Amino acid sequence: MALRHYSPVDHLLMELDRGIRSVFGRPPMTGRPHPAADVREGELTDQDRALAAGLMRVNHCGEVCAQALYQGQAITARDAQVRETMQQAADEENDHLAWCRQRLEELDSRTSRLDPLFYLGALGIGTLAGLAGDRWSLGFLAETEHQVTAHLNRHLERLPEQDAVSRAIVTQMRDDEARHAQTAELNGAAELPLPVKALMKLSSRMMTATTRCV
Repeated sequence: MALRHYSPVDHLLMELDRGIRSVFGRPPMTGRPHPAADVREGELTDQDRALAAGLMRVNHCGEVCAQALYQGQAITARDAQVRETMQQAADEENDHLAWCRQRLEELDSRTSRLDPLFYLGALGIGTLAGLAGDRWSLGFLAETEHQVTAHLNRHLERLPEQDAVSRAIVTQMRDDEARHAQTAELNGAAELPLPVKALMKLSSRMMTATTRCV
């Protein structure tokens, strides 16, 4: 049986479909077990639920941005191995998206209304990173994941101790992000200039501040 070869237009349409699913629907998952499948739900006060929902809303929007970044980078990647690295990371980010969305529903909350706006911005940034070259694109991926790992560690410190479900999800997300950063570095990621890292942190803070309640 002959393998189908996809044209650039085919890849573009597939990424468009992935983007729509990421922002508005339920993207395909890898089939990994839910990290909180065997975790018992704790007793949460209204204040606990509100805090957890706000943090998980930020995490969900962060995963929407991650999808857009990887899609932009995958579209512009020159090397097939780099493109595969981006695609594998994006597939696991789909799991994170689904877990965060499900947790928000369990907390009787919702995703951010700003998700589409941040998706478009991140897609543009990812495309520019890819156009700069594969080493820089991988460097951008590695730095993004390092910053996300630190961000998730801060959320683990803030989540209510009794919210074992959210904590299990965020812990798995953090471990995945750290692994993505390591994979990018092993594939030849370039070290980003300090001003670029600072700008990335500023953008992340802006997203965090606006999506927690909106």
